[in-house]
Amino acid sequence: MTGDLEARLARELGGGGAVVALTGAGVSAESGIPTFRGPEGFWTVGSRVYHPEEMATQAAFRAMPDEVWRWYLARLGSCRSADPNDAHRALAGLERALGDRFLLVTQNVDGLHLRAGSSRARTYQIHGNIDFMRCAGAHDQELVPMPDGLPPVRDDAPLADEVRRRLVCPRCGGRARPHVLWFDEYYDEELFRFQSSLAAAEGAAVLVTIGTSGATNLPTQMVLAASRRGALLIDVNPDDGPFAAAARAAGGVWLAGSATAEVPPLADAIARAAAPS
Repeated sequence: MTGDLEARLARELGGGGAVVALTGAGVSAESGIPTFRGPEGFWTVGSRVYHPEEMATQAAFRAMPDEVWRWYLARLGSCRSADPNDAHRALAGLERALGDRFLLVTQNVDGLHLRAGSSRARTYQIHGNIDFMRCAGAHDQELVPMPDGLPPVRDDAPLADEVRRRLVCPRCGGRARPHVLWFDEYYDEELFRFQSSLAAAEGAAVLVTIGTSGATNLPTQMVLAASRRGALLIDVNPDDGPFAAAARAAGGVWLAGSATAEVPPLADAIARAAAPS
């Protein structure tokens, strides 16, 4: 961490400014969770191989609900077998240090931030959480925990009847769906905190983007909103991408490294800069 960055953080946060952290798949990848758009996300149905952008849609769920569920249950197994890493823990610690001056916005659906200690109140899961499901019909705003004890998904076996019977809405008995934002759906406030996330970015003194490629709409809008308001933009990513470019264009910083290497010292520097003098 350079002295120049520490001085800039002190200028931005010494007067009580807020910090927003926005995380993407790169953070989860360091816990061993395959990236969503990587080859591990492909799924074979019969002789056809489906890309994640095809499976993660309401259209696919209507056409082949059992296969979409099998794909998500396979991902759920990967998420539940993973552990939070140093970046997850550092962000949870930063929340404890800053309190209401901190907000975490994550695109990841694996729940690792919560398991690391981040609070639900200050963690906006803008793409959902795979630990939950909700009704595919009339009660689609009500989150229901995924059933415990579901058997592992086998590539060569159809969805078992006992599993299908448990993936239902407890209110009406109709089919349930994973609580995730699909590619052919829109962000909203109640389920995905759309307006709240934008408002937080607009009011942030510092916006830190971590391990995200900048390929989805709301994160891109957040970065643009923070930049327009003159926030200090910091991008943590081993690869130079849209958010690194946005940070540089706004006079911010690109930290070209992994989340586990860069986030803990950055979180410590932010906490020091925000501490009362």
